[in-house]
Amino acid sequence: MRDLEAGDLVLVACSGGADSVALAAATAFEASRAGLRAGAVTVDHGLQRGSDVRAADVARLCTGLGLNPVEVVQADAAGPGGPEAAARDARYRALDAAAERLGAAAVLLGHTLDDQAETVLLGLARGSGARSLAGMPPARGRYRRPLLGLPRETVRVAADAGGHSVWDDPHNADPAFARSRVRHDVLPVLEKALGPGVASALARTAAQLRADADALDSWATAALAEAGAGGEGLAVAVLALLPVAVRGRVLRRAALAAGCPGTDLSAAHVAELDRLVTDWHGQGPLHLPGGVRAARAHGMLLLSGAD
Repeated sequence: MRDLEAGDLVLVACSGGADSVALAAATAFEASRAGLRAGAVTVDHGLQRGSDVRAADVARLCTGLGLNPVEVVQADAAGPGGPEAAARDARYRALDAAAERLGAAAVLLGHTLDDQAETVLLGLARGSGARSLAGMPPARGRYRRPLLGLPRETVRVAADAGGHSVWDDPHNADPAFARSRVRHDVLPVLEKALGPGVASALARTAAQLRADADALDSWATAALAEAGAGGEGLAVAVLALLPVAVRGRVLRRAALAAGCPGTDLSAAHVAELDRLVTDWHGQGPLHLPGGVRAARAHGMLLLSGAD
C-alpha cells in the first residue's frame, strides 16, 4: 500500500469471520504506525435470521479494536448470476458506496491463499481462460488483499491468538454453493492424491497467469489502437498478423465498445469474429448480442451498434 499517503483512510471489509477479523486487528495495530486512518465496514445481506444482530456485534468488535469510522451497511443480494454472484456483486456495490461516502482511499479484503486456490479451480471448471485462472489480484483500484499470500489456517491462528470472537458463516459449509464444494470436497481430494501444497501451487499458478494476462492485455491495447488508427473500423491486415491470444482480446474489446453486453458475449462469438479476419470467404454479416452487427468490407472489419 505504498501508494497511500499519510492521513488516508483505509476501510476493512469485516464479515466477522476469522480472516476478516484477523485483518481488522492487524490493520488497527499497523495503520497508525503507517500514518493512516483505519475504519471498517460490515455488510448485512439480510439472508439469515439475526443477521442484523450479528452485524451490530461485528461493528462493536471493530470499534473495540480502535477502528473509526465503523459502519453497518445493507446490501440486497437479489440479482442475476445465482446467489453467490448476486451476493458478491451487492457486497461490492455496498463497499464502493461506503468508500465514496467516507472518502476512503482503499478497502481491505480478507481473502487468503486458500481463497485464491478455490478461485483458480472455479475458473478452471468454467473454462474461462487465462484471466479467470489468474484469480484475484492483490490490488485492483481501491481494493487490496493483504492476506492473499497467507494460508487460511495461519490467519485463523492469528485471529484465535488475539482472543477475538469470530463467526463461521454456515454458507461456507453449505454444499449448495460451488465454492463450498471446492473447499470441503475438491481441494482435500487433490491434497490427498497429489500431496500437500496444492493450494500454494494453485496460487503460484494464478500469479504467473496474471502476469501473462497483463502482458497480453497491454499488447492488445496497442494492437487495437494500431488496427483502428484509420477511424473507420479495424484494419484486417493488422489483425491478421496478431497471435490468436492477442487478436481475440482485440476483437472482444471492439465488440464491447460497439455495444455487446459483456455478460452475453461468449468465446464462440469472438471465434466467429475471428473467422471474418482469418477465414473469410465472403460470409457475413455477423449478428452479435446487443444488436451489434459485424461485417468485413474493403479490408476493414466493421462493427456497428443497433440502430
